[in-house]
Amino acid sequence: MANIASTTASAGTEVTARALREAVFAGLITLGLFFLFVGLETDQNIRNELVLRQRWGLLAAFVAVATVGRFLIVAYVQPWFAQRKAAKVAAPAIAKGESFFSRNFTNIAIVALVLYPPVIVALVGVQGSLKWVDNFGIQILIYVMLAWGLNIVVGLAGLLDLGYVAFYAVGAYSYALLSSYFGLSFWVLLPVAGILAALWGVILGFPVLRLRGDYLAIVTLAFGEIIRLVLINWTEVTKGTFGVSGIAKATLFGIKFDASKDGFAALFDLPMSSAYYKIFLFYLILALALLTAYVTIRLRRMPIGRAWEALREDEIACRSLGINTVTTKLTAFATGAMFGGFAGSFFAVRQGFVSPESFVFLESAVILAIVVLGGMGSLTGIAIAAVAMIGGTEILRELTFLKEVFGPTFTPELYRMLIFGLAMVVVMVWKPRGFVGSREPTAFLHERKAVSGSFTKEGHG
Repeated sequence: MANIASTTASAGTEVTARALREAVFAGLITLGLFFLFVGLETDQNIRNELVLRQRWGLLAAFVAVATVGRFLIVAYVQPWFAQRKAAKVAAPAIAKGESFFSRNFTNIAIVALVLYPPVIVALVGVQGSLKWVDNFGIQILIYVMLAWGLNIVVGLAGLLDLGYVAFYAVGAYSYALLSSYFGLSFWVLLPVAGILAALWGVILGFPVLRLRGDYLAIVTLAFGEIIRLVLINWTEVTKGTFGVSGIAKATLFGIKFDASKDGFAALFDLPMSSAYYKIFLFYLILALALLTAYVTIRLRRMPIGRAWEALREDEIACRSLGINTVTTKLTAFATGAMFGGFAGSFFAVRQGFVSPESFVFLESAVILAIVVLGGMGSLTGIAIAAVAMIGGTEILRELTFLKEVFGPTFTPELYRMLIFGLAMVVVMVWKPRGFVGSREPTAFLHERKAVSGSFTKEGHG
């Protein structure tokens, strides 16, 4: 007993010493990384002279968080996970049935989304619901739809696309220009925007048929930049950096959401408010997102969906089985681009203004990050990642109390990319295949079983 106690004490001392050592190293690394762009701030005075301000308190807070966090992880979190894993291995295998929540998660989520606007209106009023319906509802659902569209290309077909924002831009400008020049309605131009985006997806797909991996990513990135530069320089049509403004709003069976006597508010004897239009847009993007999910699920169970998965796992084996990889790749690009076009046309309706600055590479990176963090091929995981990333960005705007801690010039939302990077590192270490790393096979014998992430190729969901 004495030997066991001494061994346990020495192991605990060793863990504590290693935790202190790594905490010091983490603090020093954080100090070196953040010294220049957190500890020092540059500004200009009224005479355009460079002014250097010191922010040692903020820098100390960063170093302290990194030091204490690393110590807690090494001293407590890692041993706890190790003990939990050992206990799970030692425990006898017991078959556990799915809970009611896990079995009906999709239905519960849909019902919650349908009830979200009325609940918010009941809690904060019609005018107070604008922020919650628009910034936290519509904004998140747009990225959910975009990520589900990119998931067809990246998650199902395994084609790394870094220029997906180009199809988003094609859909937005298709609606903005055709509506402005020809006066067509949103419901007519919504499928047109999807078709035009799908056409550009096929145009992108032809040159990259023989490319894969990093080379494919570089070409798609270039395609996205080409589209953006065309929008900037083709000023006769797109109006360049000034963008297209005054885009027509969507209507509900011909009913306009304006202050006219035939408008929505007057027709239903309601007080005039722009919140009704935002609520209508919320249900519209919810319907489009659910359509994207439904089509994705149906296509995945069809031969084309199984061909996408075969292409993702091994292109050479896919060809040896007689699958036409040309049409398989083109259909993946076209289908994913079509949903990007739908989302783009909705974006134009929501904003009423589009410009090339809305379609930079950062948007593609954020959408791809959502797909990777959620788990490539998993619709549920991608939706959770979109809520966490986009909703987290909007929450940062509400943390005004941080100005009292770090000073009045502190802007929390400017640190969103830093938080994105930390989140990706944490998730990739904790869950290397995303939030939902398992997937159900489309073809099965007698019983459908989820395939654990441990049995799937790294990076393939």
